[in-house]
Amino acid sequence: MISCQQEKPQLAAIQGTQVRIDANVHAIDSIDHLVGPYRDRINAVLDSTLAYAPFTLLLDDGKRNTSMGNLMADIVLAETAPLFKNKTGNTLDFVVLNRGGIRSIISAGNVNARNAYEVMPFENYIAVVELNGRATRQLITYLSESTREHPIAGMQIVLDKYGKLESVTINGSPFDESRNYFVATSDYLVMGGPSIGFFDEMVSVTDTGYLLRNAIIDHFRKVDTLTATVDDRFIQLD
Repeated sequence: MISCQQEKPQLAAIQGTQVRIDANVHAIDSIDHLVGPYRDRINAVLDSTLAYAPFTLLLDDGKRNTSMGNLMADIVLAETAPLFKNKTGNTLDFVVLNRGGIRSIISAGNVNARNAYEVMPFENYIAVVELNGRATRQLITYLSESTREHPIAGMQIVLDKYGKLESVTINGSPFDESRNYFVATSDYLVMGGPSIGFFDEMVSVTDTGYLLRNAIIDHFRKVDTLTATVDDRFIQLD
């Protein structure tokens, strides 16, 4: 039996060559002919105008909130609230997104579906997290202490000139630590949990089955003009 045993193979060497993809590589006519109609149809859909931006929406035009971040948070609030209400009977209170999840600005001019893919290239879905009052306060503290402009909607956070919390309003009412809140966000933040920093504790999570990118495209189709600006939803007093 010992003589029949085989030694474990060991990697001896790795060889490879670099294949340059440049103008010298020519398309194969038969493949290009097959793919062409699908490529043309995709480009036509992605490049068709859905809305108009009278000015460029940026991610760095405000200290605590930005025009691009506000647009994204407002879209999630507007598109998710009725869906969540129909699915659960509960009212969506506010929205929190992560600044790093927004991957592009929207330049002034015509806005199309391709812009939505540039802004949100990831396959992230909208989830609604139920938080108790204590966890909501922890989230507010995290947002207040963060050095990044994480987008919010349905909520107003005001800090004093020293960066200390001055006031918080959620869904039009002062923050109430004795109740639970429903917050729409990205499933990326939900799955990351405490390791990302947004949600340490969750009472429940509702999967909407709604891609963030699809919410953006749906919203573009509904409006004529994108008018998001830096406002007072998250400010620090002088």
